[in-house]
Amino acid sequence: MRSLFWSIFLSFWVALIVFSAATVVAVSYYLQQTREQEGARSPRERLALHAAEGQRIATANGAEGLKRWLRSVDRRELVPVLMIDRDGRDLLDRPVRPSILERMQRRVSRDGSSVWPRPEIVLPDGLTYRLIADYQSVTFARMVGRPRVLALPIVVATLVSGLVCFLLARYLSAPLVRLRRASEAYAAGNLNTRVMPQMGRRRDEIAELAQAFDRMAARLQELVTAQRQLLSDVSHELRSPLARLQVALGLARQRADGRATEELDRIEREAERLNDLIGQLLSLARLESGAGTTTREPVDLAGLLADVAGDADFEARVNNRRVEYSSDTQAVIEGDGRLLQSAFENIVRNAVRHTIERSMVALTLARDPDRNEFWRISIRDRGPGVPDAMLARVFEPFVRVDDARDRGRGGYGLGLAIARRAILFHGGEVRASNHSDGGLCVDVWLPVGTSFV
Repeated sequence: MRSLFWSIFLSFWVALIVFSAATVVAVSYYLQQTREQEGARSPRERLALHAAEGQRIATANGAEGLKRWLRSVDRRELVPVLMIDRDGRDLLDRPVRPSILERMQRRVSRDGSSVWPRPEIVLPDGLTYRLIADYQSVTFARMVGRPRVLALPIVVATLVSGLVCFLLARYLSAPLVRLRRASEAYAAGNLNTRVMPQMGRRRDEIAELAQAFDRMAARLQELVTAQRQLLSDVSHELRSPLARLQVALGLARQRADGRATEELDRIEREAERLNDLIGQLLSLARLESGAGTTTREPVDLAGLLADVAGDADFEARVNNRRVEYSSDTQAVIEGDGRLLQSAFENIVRNAVRHTIERSMVALTLARDPDRNEFWRISIRDRGPGVPDAMLARVFEPFVRVDDARDRGRGGYGLGLAIARRAILFHGGEVRASNHSDGGLCVDVWLPVGTSFV
C-alpha cells in the first residue's frame, strides 16, 4: 500500500538530491567554461595576463583608466585581484590583509634585493603596483554579487523545485477537491455520489478516506431510503383502515339515532386530522423520492402568488387577520405550478396561523438586487418569531417550536418541510429569519428560468 507520508517524504528528498546534483553540475560547468576561456592557464599565468592588460591601460589612460579597468575586473572575477603599491595600499582603497603584506615582504627578503616582485604595473609617473590574487577573500556575498557564477544553479534549482512542488501539490489537492465536491453533493441530498472510482490507482491515506466517504454515503443512502420507504408504506397502509373507520363512523351515526352525537363528531374530527396528516406524509414521501415532480411548464409566478395571497386573505379575515401581496414586476418561470402553489400556500398559511390578531402577513415578489439571476419572495408575519437556535430546523419534518408560537395552534410540523422540498426541486433556496421589528420572515429564492435539479 502506498503511503501519503512516504510520497511527501520521497518527493522532497528527491527534489533536494536533484537540486544538489544540479548545483554541482552547474558549478563544474562554470569552472570548465572559465578554464576554456582562459586557455587552461594557471593562476600565475592569469595574473600575468591581467598585469599585461593593466600595463596597457595604465600606459594609455593613466591612473584613472587603471582604476576603471580594475573595478571591471573586480566585478567580473570571483577571486579579488588586489593592486598594491610599495606602501601596502590598494589602488581602490580595499582592505589588505596583513598576511598578504608579510608574504610579499618575505619574498622580497628571500630574493636578497629590493626589486619589486612581478607581475607588476608601472604608471607613467613611475609609481609601481603589484598584482595579488586574494583567494581567502572569496565570500558568499561575492558569489551572490556575481550572477554569472550563480545564475545557472539558481535557474535549475528554481525549475526543478517548482516542477516537483507543482506535481506534489496537484497530487495532494486533486483528490481533496473531489472529496469536497462529494461532501457538497451529500449536503444537497445526492447520496448516489461516489468518490473512490475517481481516485484511479491511488492506495494512500486519501484513497482510504475516499473509501470511508463512500461507505458513509452508502450507509446514509440505505438509511434515508429505508426511512422514506417506511414513511410511504405506513402512510399507504393507514389509508385503508382510515377509510374503513370513516365507513364505520357513518354506520354508527345511522344506528345511534341522535345519541352520542358529540362523541361521534369528535371521532370524525380526529379522523379528518389523521387523513390530513397521512396526505401530508404522502406528499413529503413523494417529494423526498422525486416521484411526481417531472412536470415542466411556464408558470406565472406573480399570478400564482397573487392567487395564494387572495385565498389566504379570505381565510385569514375570519380570524381578524389579513394577507397583502405586493409586486411591481411580472415573473414567468419554468416548473411545476401545482408544487409551487402548494409550497407557498404552506408557508403563507403558517404565517397566518402565527401572526397576531389585527395584523397583516406581507407577501412580496421582486428581483434580488444582490443576486440578479434569482427572484426573491418574502413572507413576513407579526408573530412571536422563532428562537435563533431553531431557525435552521423549522424546515425539518415534525419539528415544532416549543414556545408561544406553537402553543395551541395545531399543525404537524410538515408544512414547511414539504415547502422546502418543493422549492429545492426547482433549484431554489429557502431561509427563515427573525425580523428586526418582530415576527418571522421566510425568504424564498427561485432562479430565473427555473428547471429541476
